[in-house]
Amino acid sequence: MSQQADGPTRLERDSMGELEVPASAFYGGNSQRAKLNFPISDLKFNRSFIKAMGQIKQSASRVNRDLDALETELGEAIDNAAQRVIDGEFDDQFVVDIFQTGSGTSTNMNTNEVISNVAISSLGGKLGSRDPVHPNDHVNKGQSSNDVIPTAIHLAAAGAINERLLPAMQELENALKAKSKEFWPIVKTGRTHLQDATPIRLGQEFSGYVGQLEYGRARAGKALDELSVLAIGGTAVGTGIGMHPEFADRMISQLKGMTGLDLSETANHFQSQSSLDAIVEASGSLKTIAVSLMKIANDIRWLGSGPRAGIGEIVLPEVQPGSSIMPGKVNPVIAESVTMVCAQVIGNDATIAIAGQSGNFEINVMMPVAAYNLLQSIDLLAATCENFSRQCITGLVATPKGPDMVEQGLAICTALAPVIGYDKAAAIAHTASETGETIKEVSLRETDLTAEELDMILEPSAMTEPS
Repeated sequence: MSQQADGPTRLERDSMGELEVPASAFYGGNSQRAKLNFPISDLKFNRSFIKAMGQIKQSASRVNRDLDALETELGEAIDNAAQRVIDGEFDDQFVVDIFQTGSGTSTNMNTNEVISNVAISSLGGKLGSRDPVHPNDHVNKGQSSNDVIPTAIHLAAAGAINERLLPAMQELENALKAKSKEFWPIVKTGRTHLQDATPIRLGQEFSGYVGQLEYGRARAGKALDELSVLAIGGTAVGTGIGMHPEFADRMISQLKGMTGLDLSETANHFQSQSSLDAIVEASGSLKTIAVSLMKIANDIRWLGSGPRAGIGEIVLPEVQPGSSIMPGKVNPVIAESVTMVCAQVIGNDATIAIAGQSGNFEINVMMPVAAYNLLQSIDLLAATCENFSRQCITGLVATPKGPDMVEQGLAICTALAPVIGYDKAAAIAHTASETGETIKEVSLRETDLTAEELDMILEPSAMTEPS
Protein backbone atom coordinates (compact mmCIF):
# COMPACT_ATOMS: atom_id res chain seq x y z
CA MET A 1 0.00 0.00 0.00
CA SER A 2 1.10 3.56 -0.69
CA GLN A 3 0.38 6.59 1.42
CA GLN A 4 -1.28 9.87 0.49
CA ALA A 5 -2.05 12.95 2.56
CA ASP A 6 -5.66 11.89 2.98
CA GLY A 7 -4.83 8.42 4.30
CA PRO A 8 -3.60 5.01 3.22
CA THR A 9 -4.43 3.84 -0.30
CA ARG A 10 -4.28 0.69 -2.38
CA LEU A 11 -3.19 0.49 -6.00
CA GLU A 12 -5.76 -0.79 -8.50
CA ARG A 13 -5.48 -1.44 -12.20
CA ASP A 14 -8.27 -1.12 -14.75
CA SER A 15 -8.48 -0.77 -18.54
CA MET A 16 -7.04 2.76 -18.31
CA GLY A 17 -4.08 1.88 -16.11
CA GLU A 18 -3.20 2.16 -12.42
CA LEU A 19 -5.02 4.31 -9.86
CA GLU A 20 -4.80 4.77 -6.11
CA VAL A 21 -8.00 4.12 -4.16
CA PRO A 22 -8.56 4.61 -0.40
CA ALA A 23 -7.41 1.38 1.21
CA SER A 24 -10.60 0.73 3.16
CA ALA A 25 -13.02 1.72 0.38
CA PHE A 26 -15.47 -0.83 -0.94
CA TYR A 27 -15.69 1.10 -4.19
CA GLY A 28 -12.89 0.66 -6.71
CA GLY A 29 -10.86 2.33 -9.42
CA ASN A 30 -13.73 3.10 -11.76
CA SER A 31 -15.61 4.86 -8.98
CA GLN A 32 -12.48 6.68 -7.88
CA ARG A 33 -11.90 7.98 -11.40
CA ALA A 34 -15.47 9.27 -11.49
CA LYS A 35 -15.06 10.83 -8.06
CA LEU A 36 -11.99 12.70 -9.31
CA ASN A 37 -13.53 13.58 -12.68
CA PHE A 38 -16.74 15.08 -11.31
CA PRO A 39 -16.05 17.24 -8.24
CA ILE A 40 -19.17 19.25 -9.13
CA SER A 41 -21.57 19.22 -6.20
CA ASP A 42 -22.57 17.46 -3.00
CA LEU A 43 -25.58 15.87 -4.73
CA LYS A 44 -25.67 12.07 -4.66
CA PHE A 45 -28.25 9.42 -5.47
CA ASN A 46 -30.73 8.92 -2.65
CA ARG A 47 -31.58 5.85 -0.61
CA SER A 48 -34.38 4.66 -2.88
CA PHE A 49 -32.12 4.67 -5.94
CA ILE A 50 -29.28 2.82 -4.20
CA LYS A 51 -31.82 0.29 -2.93
CA ALA A 52 -33.11 -0.20 -6.48
CA MET A 53 -29.59 -0.76 -7.78
CA GLY A 54 -29.05 -3.37 -5.09
CA GLN A 55 -32.30 -5.09 -6.02
CA ILE A 56 -31.28 -5.23 -9.69
CA LYS A 57 -27.88 -6.73 -8.89
CA GLN A 58 -29.37 -9.23 -6.45
CA SER A 59 -31.98 -10.29 -8.99
CA ALA A 60 -29.28 -10.68 -11.66
CA SER A 61 -27.17 -12.88 -9.39
CA ARG A 62 -30.15 -15.18 -8.79
CA VAL A 63 -31.15 -15.32 -12.44
CA ASN A 64 -27.59 -15.99 -13.59
CA ARG A 65 -27.27 -18.81 -11.06
CA ASP A 66 -30.55 -20.32 -12.21
CA LEU A 67 -29.33 -20.13 -15.81
CA ASP A 68 -26.03 -21.80 -14.82
CA ALA A 69 -24.23 -18.66 -15.95
CA LEU A 70 -22.73 -17.97 -12.52
CA GLU A 71 -21.07 -20.31 -10.04
CA THR A 72 -23.22 -20.99 -7.00
CA GLU A 73 -20.64 -19.79 -4.45
CA LEU A 74 -20.00 -16.54 -6.29
CA GLY A 75 -23.70 -15.98 -6.92
CA GLU A 76 -24.55 -16.45 -3.27
CA ALA A 77 -21.78 -14.05 -2.22
CA ILE A 78 -23.09 -11.42 -4.67
CA ASP A 79 -26.66 -12.03 -3.47
CA ASN A 80 -25.68 -11.47 0.17
CA ALA A 81 -23.58 -8.40 -0.68
CA ALA A 82 -26.42 -6.92 -2.70
CA GLN A 83 -28.78 -7.45 0.23
CA ARG A 84 -26.47 -5.42 2.43
CA VAL A 85 -26.57 -2.64 -0.18
CA ILE A 86 -30.37 -2.89 -0.25
CA ASP A 87 -30.38 -2.55 3.55
CA GLY A 88 -28.30 0.63 3.39
CA GLU A 89 -25.07 -0.59 4.98
CA PHE A 90 -22.88 0.92 2.29
CA ASP A 91 -24.62 4.13 1.30
CA ASP A 92 -21.47 6.10 2.14
CA GLN A 93 -19.61 4.10 -0.52
CA PHE A 94 -21.72 5.55 -3.32
CA VAL A 95 -19.41 8.46 -3.97
CA VAL A 96 -20.16 9.54 -7.55
CA ASP A 97 -21.67 12.97 -8.13
CA ILE A 98 -25.06 13.31 -9.83
CA PHE A 99 -23.40 15.46 -12.50
CA GLN A 100 -21.41 12.69 -14.17
CA THR A 101 -21.48 10.64 -17.32
CA GLY A 102 -24.95 11.05 -18.78
CA SER A 103 -25.61 7.32 -18.99
CA GLY A 104 -24.97 6.82 -15.29
CA THR A 105 -22.20 4.32 -16.10
CA SER A 106 -20.11 5.61 -13.23
CA THR A 107 -22.88 4.86 -10.75
CA ASN A 108 -23.50 1.43 -12.25
CA MET A 109 -19.80 0.67 -11.84
CA ASN A 110 -19.82 2.17 -8.36
CA THR A 111 -22.54 -0.36 -7.51
CA ASN A 112 -20.73 -3.24 -9.23
CA GLU A 113 -17.50 -2.45 -7.38
CA VAL A 114 -19.11 -2.11 -3.96
CA ILE A 115 -20.99 -5.39 -4.31
CA SER A 116 -17.92 -7.09 -5.77
CA ASN A 117 -15.70 -5.98 -2.88
CA VAL A 118 -18.27 -6.82 -0.20
CA ALA A 119 -18.59 -10.27 -1.74
CA ILE A 120 -14.78 -10.64 -1.99
CA SER A 121 -14.44 -9.65 1.65
CA SER A 122 -17.02 -12.23 2.71
CA LEU A 123 -15.06 -14.91 0.83
CA GLY A 124 -11.79 -13.93 2.52
CA GLY A 125 -10.33 -12.13 -0.47
CA LYS A 126 -8.54 -8.81 -0.81
CA LEU A 127 -10.40 -5.55 -1.48
CA GLY A 128 -9.79 -4.26 -5.00
CA SER A 129 -8.44 -7.56 -6.28
CA ARG A 130 -11.48 -8.33 -8.45
CA ASP A 131 -10.93 -11.91 -7.39
CA PRO A 132 -12.86 -14.13 -7.01
CA VAL A 133 -15.79 -11.77 -7.74
CA HIS A 134 -15.30 -9.44 -10.70
CA PRO A 135 -17.45 -6.28 -10.89
CA ASN A 136 -18.02 -6.58 -14.65
CA ASP A 137 -17.81 -10.29 -15.36
CA HIS A 138 -19.93 -11.39 -12.40
CA VAL A 139 -21.91 -8.56 -10.76
CA ASN A 140 -22.78 -6.90 -14.08
CA LYS A 141 -23.34 -10.15 -16.00
CA GLY A 142 -26.16 -9.90 -18.54
CA GLN A 143 -26.48 -6.16 -17.99
CA SER A 144 -25.33 -2.80 -19.28
CA SER A 145 -25.41 0.60 -17.64
CA ASN A 146 -27.71 1.56 -20.50
CA ASP A 147 -30.51 -0.73 -19.34
CA VAL A 148 -29.66 -0.89 -15.63
CA ILE A 149 -29.83 2.86 -14.94
CA PRO A 150 -33.24 3.51 -16.57
CA THR A 151 -34.52 0.37 -14.83
CA ALA A 152 -33.24 1.65 -11.49
CA ILE A 153 -34.87 5.06 -12.04
CA HIS A 154 -38.23 3.44 -12.80
CA LEU A 155 -37.93 0.95 -9.96
CA ALA A 156 -36.94 3.56 -7.37
CA ALA A 157 -39.57 6.07 -8.47
CA ALA A 158 -42.37 3.49 -8.70
CA GLY A 159 -41.51 2.19 -5.24
CA ALA A 160 -41.42 5.70 -3.76
CA ILE A 161 -44.77 6.62 -5.29
CA ASN A 162 -46.35 3.40 -4.08
CA GLU A 163 -44.86 3.36 -0.59
CA ARG A 164 -44.72 7.07 0.26
CA LEU A 165 -46.47 9.47 -2.06
CA LEU A 166 -49.83 7.74 -2.53
CA PRO A 167 -50.31 7.09 1.22
CA ALA A 168 -49.28 10.66 2.05
CA MET A 169 -51.70 12.10 -0.48
CA GLN A 170 -54.46 9.87 0.89
CA GLU A 171 -53.73 11.16 4.40
CA LEU A 172 -54.00 14.78 3.25
CA GLU A 173 -57.16 14.02 1.29
CA ASN A 174 -58.72 12.42 4.36
CA ALA A 175 -57.85 15.44 6.50
CA LEU A 176 -59.38 17.82 3.97
CA LYS A 177 -62.46 15.61 3.68
CA ALA A 178 -62.93 15.70 7.47
CA LYS A 179 -62.70 19.49 7.43
CA SER A 180 -65.14 19.70 4.53
CA LYS A 181 -67.68 17.76 6.59
CA GLU A 182 -66.97 19.82 9.72
CA PHE A 183 -67.30 23.12 7.84
CA TRP A 184 -70.38 22.16 5.79
CA PRO A 185 -72.91 24.14 7.90
CA ILE A 186 -70.85 27.34 7.56
CA VAL A 187 -72.11 29.64 4.79
CA LYS A 188 -69.79 32.43 3.71
CA THR A 189 -69.24 34.75 0.78
CA GLY A 190 -67.64 33.16 -2.24
CA ARG A 191 -64.91 34.94 -4.15
CA THR A 192 -64.11 35.12 -7.86
CA HIS A 193 -61.40 37.45 -9.23
CA LEU A 194 -60.71 38.24 -5.54
CA GLN A 195 -64.10 40.00 -5.48
CA ASP A 196 -67.28 39.04 -3.64
CA ALA A 197 -69.36 36.34 -5.31
CA THR A 198 -72.46 34.38 -4.37
CA PRO A 199 -72.51 32.48 -1.06
CA ILE A 200 -70.73 29.15 -0.71
CA ARG A 201 -70.38 26.73 2.12
CA LEU A 202 -66.92 26.63 3.65
CA GLY A 203 -67.29 22.86 3.40
CA GLN A 204 -67.93 23.15 -0.33
CA GLU A 205 -64.77 25.20 -0.70
CA PHE A 206 -62.84 22.44 1.06
CA SER A 207 -64.54 19.77 -1.05
CA GLY A 208 -62.82 21.40 -4.02
CA TYR A 209 -59.49 20.74 -2.34
CA VAL A 210 -60.54 17.14 -1.71
CA GLY A 211 -61.28 16.80 -5.43
CA GLN A 212 -57.83 18.10 -6.34
CA LEU A 213 -56.25 15.41 -4.14
CA GLU A 214 -58.50 12.72 -5.60
CA TYR A 215 -57.47 13.61 -9.14
CA GLY A 216 -53.88 14.02 -7.96
CA ARG A 217 -53.81 10.47 -6.62
CA ALA A 218 -55.13 9.25 -9.95
CA ARG A 219 -52.31 11.13 -11.69
CA ALA A 220 -49.75 9.62 -9.32
CA GLY A 221 -51.24 6.19 -10.06
CA LYS A 222 -50.82 6.82 -13.78
CA ALA A 223 -47.19 7.78 -13.16
CA LEU A 224 -46.76 4.56 -11.19
CA ASP A 225 -48.11 2.58 -14.15
CA GLU A 226 -45.73 4.34 -16.56
CA LEU A 227 -42.75 3.67 -14.32
CA SER A 228 -43.59 0.02 -13.75
CA VAL A 229 -42.44 -0.80 -17.29
CA LEU A 230 -38.72 -1.64 -17.16
CA ALA A 231 -35.87 -1.41 -19.68
CA ILE A 232 -33.87 -4.33 -18.30
CA GLY A 233 -32.94 -6.76 -21.07
CA GLY A 234 -31.83 -4.33 -23.74
CA THR A 235 -28.19 -4.20 -22.58
CA ALA A 236 -26.09 -1.74 -24.61
CA VAL A 237 -28.37 -0.43 -27.38
CA GLY A 238 -31.63 -2.33 -26.96
CA THR A 239 -30.66 -5.48 -28.87
CA GLY A 240 -29.91 -7.57 -25.77
CA ILE A 241 -26.38 -8.41 -26.85
CA GLY A 242 -24.45 -10.44 -24.27
CA MET A 243 -27.63 -11.52 -22.46
CA HIS A 244 -29.24 -14.95 -22.10
CA PRO A 245 -32.59 -14.99 -23.96
CA GLU A 246 -34.47 -15.77 -20.72
CA PHE A 247 -32.62 -13.22 -18.62
CA ALA A 248 -35.03 -10.26 -18.91
CA ASP A 249 -38.19 -12.23 -18.23
CA ARG A 250 -36.64 -13.89 -15.19
CA MET A 251 -35.34 -10.52 -13.95
CA ILE A 252 -38.86 -9.07 -14.06
CA SER A 253 -40.17 -12.02 -12.05
CA GLN A 254 -37.46 -11.58 -9.44
CA LEU A 255 -38.05 -7.83 -9.12
CA LYS A 256 -41.82 -8.27 -8.89
CA GLY A 257 -41.34 -10.70 -6.03
CA MET A 258 -38.95 -8.35 -4.23
CA THR A 259 -40.96 -5.15 -4.56
CA GLY A 260 -44.58 -6.25 -4.79
CA LEU A 261 -44.97 -3.90 -7.75
CA ASP A 262 -46.81 -4.88 -10.92
CA LEU A 263 -43.72 -4.71 -13.11
CA SER A 264 -43.36 -5.63 -16.75
CA GLU A 265 -40.67 -5.65 -19.42
CA THR A 266 -40.88 -2.95 -22.04
CA ALA A 267 -42.33 -4.02 -25.37
CA ASN A 268 -39.76 -1.81 -27.12
CA HIS A 269 -36.26 -1.72 -25.68
CA PHE A 270 -35.07 0.79 -28.25
CA GLN A 271 -37.67 3.28 -27.05
CA SER A 272 -37.09 2.64 -23.37
CA GLN A 273 -33.33 3.12 -23.58
CA SER A 274 -33.10 5.97 -26.06
CA SER A 275 -35.76 8.14 -24.37
CA LEU A 276 -36.94 9.25 -20.95
CA ASP A 277 -40.53 9.70 -22.09
CA ALA A 278 -42.05 7.75 -19.20
CA ILE A 279 -40.01 9.78 -16.72
CA VAL A 280 -41.04 13.04 -18.38
CA GLU A 281 -44.67 11.93 -18.25
CA ALA A 282 -44.41 10.92 -14.60
CA SER A 283 -42.75 14.22 -13.73
CA GLY A 284 -45.58 16.05 -15.48
CA SER A 285 -48.05 14.31 -13.19
CA LEU A 286 -45.98 15.29 -10.16
CA LYS A 287 -45.88 18.89 -11.41
CA THR A 288 -49.67 18.93 -11.67
CA ILE A 289 -49.93 17.63 -8.10
CA ALA A 290 -47.56 20.41 -7.02
CA VAL A 291 -49.72 23.02 -8.78
CA SER A 292 -52.79 21.68 -6.95
CA LEU A 293 -51.02 21.82 -3.59
CA MET A 294 -49.83 25.36 -4.34
CA LYS A 295 -53.41 26.46 -4.91
CA ILE A 296 -54.66 24.79 -1.74
CA ALA A 297 -51.83 26.14 0.42
CA ASN A 298 -52.29 29.68 -0.89
CA ASP A 299 -56.04 29.55 -0.28
CA ILE A 300 -55.42 28.39 3.28
CA ARG A 301 -52.97 31.26 3.82
CA TRP A 302 -55.44 33.82 2.48
CA LEU A 303 -58.43 32.44 4.38
CA GLY A 304 -56.39 32.61 7.57
CA SER A 305 -54.91 36.05 6.90
CA GLY A 306 -55.21 38.60 9.66
CA PRO A 307 -56.08 37.97 12.38
CA ARG A 308 -57.74 41.40 12.32
CA ALA A 309 -56.77 43.12 9.09
CA GLY A 310 -57.18 40.13 6.79
CA ILE A 311 -59.88 37.71 5.64
CA GLY A 312 -59.71 35.74 8.86
CA GLU A 313 -62.37 33.14 8.06
CA ILE A 314 -60.25 30.34 9.49
CA VAL A 315 -57.55 30.15 12.14
CA LEU A 316 -54.42 28.14 11.40
CA PRO A 317 -52.59 26.21 14.13
CA GLU A 318 -49.89 28.29 15.79
CA VAL A 319 -46.68 26.31 15.44
CA GLN A 320 -43.95 28.90 16.02
CA PRO A 321 -43.35 32.62 16.64
CA GLY A 322 -43.63 34.57 13.41
CA SER A 323 -41.32 37.52 13.91
CA SER A 324 -38.01 38.42 15.47
CA ILE A 325 -39.25 41.97 16.12
CA MET A 326 -43.08 41.88 16.38
CA PRO A 327 -44.20 40.16 19.60
CA GLY A 328 -47.19 37.86 19.26
CA LYS A 329 -47.06 37.61 15.47
CA VAL A 330 -47.81 34.16 14.07
CA ASN A 331 -47.35 33.29 10.41
CA PRO A 332 -48.79 30.49 8.18
CA VAL A 333 -45.40 28.81 8.01
CA ILE A 334 -46.58 25.29 7.22
CA ALA A 335 -48.56 26.50 4.19
CA GLU A 336 -45.56 28.58 3.14
CA SER A 337 -43.32 25.52 3.25
CA VAL A 338 -45.80 23.72 1.00
CA THR A 339 -45.59 26.48 -1.60
CA MET A 340 -41.79 26.32 -1.61
CA VAL A 341 -41.85 22.56 -2.12
CA CYS A 342 -44.25 23.07 -5.02
CA ALA A 343 -41.92 25.63 -6.59
CA GLN A 344 -39.04 23.15 -6.32
CA VAL A 345 -41.06 20.35 -7.92
CA ILE A 346 -42.16 22.62 -10.77
CA GLY A 347 -38.50 23.55 -11.32
CA ASN A 348 -37.48 19.89 -11.20
CA ASP A 349 -39.98 19.17 -13.94
CA ALA A 350 -38.33 21.78 -16.15
CA THR A 351 -34.97 20.07 -15.64
CA ILE A 352 -36.49 16.68 -16.45
CA ALA A 353 -38.08 18.06 -19.63
CA ILE A 354 -34.68 19.29 -20.80
CA ALA A 355 -33.12 15.96 -19.83
CA GLY A 356 -35.83 14.10 -21.71
CA GLN A 357 -35.02 15.76 -25.02
CA SER A 358 -31.32 15.02 -24.57
CA GLY A 359 -31.38 11.57 -26.10
CA ASN A 360 -28.97 10.93 -28.95
CA PHE A 361 -29.78 7.92 -31.09
CA GLU A 362 -29.66 4.84 -28.78
CA ILE A 363 -29.19 6.49 -25.36
CA ASN A 364 -30.23 9.45 -23.29
CA VAL A 365 -27.29 11.35 -21.82
CA MET A 366 -28.95 13.09 -18.86
CA MET A 367 -30.24 10.11 -16.90
CA PRO A 368 -28.58 10.90 -13.55
CA VAL A 369 -29.98 14.42 -13.25
CA ALA A 370 -33.42 13.23 -14.39
CA ALA A 371 -33.31 10.52 -11.74
CA TYR A 372 -32.24 12.91 -9.01
CA ASN A 373 -34.97 15.43 -9.76
CA LEU A 374 -37.73 12.85 -10.19
CA LEU A 375 -36.92 11.10 -6.92
CA GLN A 376 -36.54 14.40 -5.08
CA SER A 377 -39.94 15.53 -6.34
CA ILE A 378 -41.59 12.34 -5.08
CA ASP A 379 -39.91 12.59 -1.68
CA LEU A 380 -40.72 16.28 -1.28
CA LEU A 381 -44.37 15.89 -2.24
CA ALA A 382 -44.82 12.93 0.09
CA ALA A 383 -43.20 14.72 3.03
CA THR A 384 -45.10 17.96 2.47
CA CYS A 385 -48.47 16.19 2.15
CA GLU A 386 -47.86 14.50 5.49
CA ASN A 387 -46.66 17.68 7.17
CA PHE A 388 -49.44 19.86 5.72
CA SER A 389 -52.04 17.40 6.92
CA ARG A 390 -50.67 16.88 10.43
CA GLN A 391 -49.42 20.36 11.30
CA CYS A 392 -51.97 22.52 9.54
CA ILE A 393 -55.14 21.02 8.05
CA THR A 394 -56.21 18.88 11.01
CA GLY A 395 -55.95 21.90 13.32
CA LEU A 396 -57.90 24.43 11.23
CA VAL A 397 -60.76 26.21 13.00
CA ALA A 398 -63.50 28.25 11.35
CA THR A 399 -64.34 31.72 12.70
CA PRO A 400 -67.70 33.59 12.62
CA LYS A 401 -66.25 36.13 10.21
CA GLY A 402 -67.36 34.34 7.05
CA PRO A 403 -71.04 33.96 8.00
CA ASP A 404 -71.10 37.47 9.53
CA MET A 405 -70.11 39.01 6.21
CA VAL A 406 -72.64 37.19 4.03
CA GLU A 407 -75.42 39.74 4.54
CA GLN A 408 -72.97 42.51 3.66
CA GLY A 409 -72.08 40.82 0.38
CA LEU A 410 -73.21 42.46 -2.86
CA ALA A 411 -73.25 39.35 -5.00
CA ILE A 412 -76.28 37.95 -3.18
CA CYS A 413 -78.26 40.23 -5.48
CA THR A 414 -77.79 37.39 -7.98
CA ALA A 415 -80.77 35.71 -6.33
CA LEU A 416 -82.87 38.79 -7.10
CA ALA A 417 -82.20 38.72 -10.85
CA PRO A 418 -84.72 35.96 -11.68
CA VAL A 419 -87.39 37.91 -9.72
CA ILE A 420 -86.83 41.54 -10.75
CA GLY A 421 -84.49 41.21 -13.75
CA TYR A 422 -80.74 41.49 -14.19
CA ASP A 423 -80.56 45.24 -14.82
CA LYS A 424 -82.64 46.20 -11.79
CA ALA A 425 -80.70 43.81 -9.57
CA ALA A 426 -77.41 45.29 -10.85
CA ALA A 427 -78.66 48.80 -10.06
CA ILE A 428 -79.49 47.72 -6.51
CA ALA A 429 -76.01 46.26 -6.11
CA HIS A 430 -74.40 49.51 -7.34
CA THR A 431 -76.50 51.56 -4.93
CA ALA A 432 -75.63 49.29 -2.02
CA SER A 433 -71.96 49.57 -2.91
CA GLU A 434 -72.11 53.36 -2.96
CA THR A 435 -74.20 53.84 0.19
CA GLY A 436 -72.82 51.02 2.31
CA GLU A 437 -76.29 49.56 2.76
CA THR A 438 -77.13 45.90 2.44
CA ILE A 439 -78.84 44.44 -0.62
CA LYS A 440 -81.94 43.86 1.51
CA GLU A 441 -82.06 47.45 2.71
CA VAL A 442 -81.86 48.87 -0.81
CA SER A 443 -84.31 46.30 -2.15
CA LEU A 444 -86.92 47.26 0.44
CA ARG A 445 -86.72 50.80 -0.84
CA GLU A 446 -86.39 50.13 -4.58
CA THR A 447 -88.79 47.18 -5.08
CA ASP A 448 -92.24 46.09 -4.03
CA LEU A 449 -90.89 43.00 -2.29
CA THR A 450 -91.69 42.60 1.41
CA ALA A 451 -89.12 41.92 4.09
CA GLU A 452 -90.38 38.35 4.39
CA GLU A 453 -90.12 37.80 0.63
CA LEU A 454 -86.62 39.24 0.60
CA ASP A 455 -85.56 37.04 3.50
CA MET A 456 -86.68 34.01 1.52
CA ILE A 457 -85.05 35.15 -1.73
CA LEU A 458 -81.81 36.24 -0.06
CA GLU A 459 -81.46 33.19 2.23
CA PRO A 460 -77.71 32.43 1.91
CA SER A 461 -77.91 28.67 2.36
CA ALA A 462 -80.43 28.43 -0.49
CA MET A 463 -77.83 29.97 -2.79
CA THR A 464 -75.32 27.16 -2.19
CA GLU A 465 -77.12 24.67 -4.41
CA PRO A 466 -79.20 24.71 -7.62
CA SER A 467 -82.73 25.99 -7.22
